[in-house]
Amino acid sequence: MLERKEIAYEKAVLIGIVTKHQDEDKLNEFLDELEFLTYTAGGEVVKRFTQKMEMPNSKTFIGTGKMEEVRQYVEEHEIGTVVFDDELSPAQLRNIERILKAKIIDRTNLILDIFAQRAQTSYARTQVELAQYQYLLPRLTGLWTHLERQRGGIGMRGPGETEIETDRRIVRDRISLLKKKLETIDKQMATQRSNRGQLVRVALVGYTNVGKSTLMNVIAKSEVFAENKLFATLDTTVRKVVIGNLPFLLSDTVGFIRKLPTQLVESFKSTLDEVREADLLLHVVDISHPQFEDHIASVNNILDEIDCSDKPTIMVFNKIDAYEAETIDEDDLMTERTTAHYTLDEWKKTWMNRIGDNALFISAISKENMEEFRKRVYQEVRDIHVTRFPYNNFLYPEFVEEDSDEI
Repeated sequence: MLERKEIAYEKAVLIGIVTKHQDEDKLNEFLDELEFLTYTAGGEVVKRFTQKMEMPNSKTFIGTGKMEEVRQYVEEHEIGTVVFDDELSPAQLRNIERILKAKIIDRTNLILDIFAQRAQTSYARTQVELAQYQYLLPRLTGLWTHLERQRGGIGMRGPGETEIETDRRIVRDRISLLKKKLETIDKQMATQRSNRGQLVRVALVGYTNVGKSTLMNVIAKSEVFAENKLFATLDTTVRKVVIGNLPFLLSDTVGFIRKLPTQLVESFKSTLDEVREADLLLHVVDISHPQFEDHIASVNNILDEIDCSDKPTIMVFNKIDAYEAETIDEDDLMTERTTAHYTLDEWKKTWMNRIGDNALFISAISKENMEEFRKRVYQEVRDIHVTRFPYNNFLYPEFVEEDSDEI
């Protein structure tokens, strides 16, 4: 009998600050997300350090007293990785590493590292490598200390591992080469998209880990990789789907996240062409997540960045089976009731009510309300198709519910 292999997680601590632009509640939300990112990358968070400051220290991000506290903890508990919630400047990175004598990772580097792990195709790997080089270019002097130690693990995957003698000129040449390679692949993909015919295109968009790939598997009866980790999907997957007798193309795209590194938005813009060229967006939301409204705003901001905010969109509130409203004890007169205490029925009466038919509440896992979902998507795709091909109107009647429970 084979022994089960235990995964060795790197011990890590998180560091974040409370500022005039980010209160304590918001910081805790970001640190929760950062902890999940660290776990996804292969780390185990053992402690968090926070500090209230007007703005980050230009030399060490946090104050000298707090830095000394972190240094002692790192030394006493043999912590190998320190993760900062915001992007560090090259100078901050060098100064902090000199003090802590540990591997220093910021949020941007952490996300890039996860992308490096998850990239499967040549296209995705090229995009990630481009983003990594763009991130590393201004930090090359700080990189030498990493290279001398030849460490592995979180943040150490990618171009920095073997290019010990890399200088700025070589890195710039590499960036130029990768951009040309992406341009060539982009042209090939544009040709592929143009060869798909006149089928209506539907794209799943949303925050990372909201269940897009699971929903894709249910609708398309496909086997897209889905996992309860951030950025499980990097490569865009396109499937032909038929609801009733109406065929259309459905694409599953990379998930978005707050504080998404600009390098990734830039290098993954071609992947997001599937979103740009879609006729309909299905904006999937994990309604069981306490900050799902922030997630919606983050996705909308990125859609605005890529000029897709005006596309027809259906809001798909997923994971209703996991939704639980917070409760207040009847004797507790001090706790103020907030949206965290709303039931699903109460949520439906808020701004969601104004969306009308464009708000759907489902569970892709338990397949709850999936017939309603199919009916709504069918109607929207049919309207787009008939507008494009009026003579096909008689081919696609109004949606008729099927007897089968199968999606």
